[in-house]
Amino acid sequence: MSEETIVVIGAGVIGLTTALHIQQHLHPSQNILIVARDFPNTTSLNYASPWAGAHYRPVPGPSSSPQAARENSQARRTYEYFKRLATDPSSGVQLIDGEEHLEAPPPEYLNEANIQNAYAHLDGFRRLTQDETPPEVKWGVRYRTYVVNSPVYCAYLLRKFVLNGGQTREYTLVDPMEAFELAGTGTVRTVVNCSGLGFGDPKSFIIRGQTCLVRNPCSVTITRQNSDGTWSFCIPRPLSGGTIIGGTKQPHDWNPTPSLDTRKQLLSNAAKWFPFAKESGGHFDVIRDIVGRRPAREGGMRIEAERVGGDRFIVHAYGAGGRGFELSWGVAQDVVQLMFENGLARQKASL
Repeated sequence: MSEETIVVIGAGVIGLTTALHIQQHLHPSQNILIVARDFPNTTSLNYASPWAGAHYRPVPGPSSSPQAARENSQARRTYEYFKRLATDPSSGVQLIDGEEHLEAPPPEYLNEANIQNAYAHLDGFRRLTQDETPPEVKWGVRYRTYVVNSPVYCAYLLRKFVLNGGQTREYTLVDPMEAFELAGTGTVRTVVNCSGLGFGDPKSFIIRGQTCLVRNPCSVTITRQNSDGTWSFCIPRPLSGGTIIGGTKQPHDWNPTPSLDTRKQLLSNAAKWFPFAKESGGHFDVIRDIVGRRPAREGGMRIEAERVGGDRFIVHAYGAGGRGFELSWGVAQDVVQLMFENGLARQKASL
């Protein structure tokens, strides 16, 4: 029997997590190769994962929305996975308290069924009373969540993948069909497309985000919605990685240069609203301004198996926008399930 290679396109958090999960379900005759333009040792505006905050905050959506239901399921499974990861400090994942403060809560936050659906699974979830939040905050909650030192975590995933026997290749693909030709002497039946934006998908677009990484420590992660509809957040990075202060969401904005005015606004909001140590005195020790491009898609992620001739398949998993970390493990499970259904992987783990 000739050797078969499964190719995963992309080494962002979705690609790395998916490749690791596939490794647990390989036939003895199968191996796995990650092909990517960027890996965790590189920095690029278009390689979003190492720039991420990253933390978990539920996103309530209408219960009738298939996208909201799918993402809620993926986020729940990922939450449980990250809780286990946090027991290994080298992963760059840590469990801490998270809070949300909303000045003008959107309608989906005022529907109790939506809130229970999105938040009830969180450890320690409770509503905040008025005397626990600033006066202008109309809706507040607290729960246990996770925060991630994203560069450390991406390197951790890649290291595990390689130690498990996975192969990597730095290569810029123009079309996913190219990936079927990269196995050398082996054959490729399955390409998993975790490329972020896909390849020319008209529904895909970037969301520019600007944040600021500071040395000032913070013991909680807080997300704040302002009355004008803008959002601010602080996310401590484990392993003394500083604190991310954000942030902006600018769809279709390709400007690669950080705005000093935006930095000034982010830090001004942080000084007012977030519990940095008193010795900070409202001043921040800035490590760097960060601009990243989140790979988003209208209607949410594309997760489907596409037959591209004979017994060849491309399994698509791209377009997570700003929720790559939050959905990653659930997406990986859903990809492997599609592979089971199409006879591309075996259901019993080989490890």
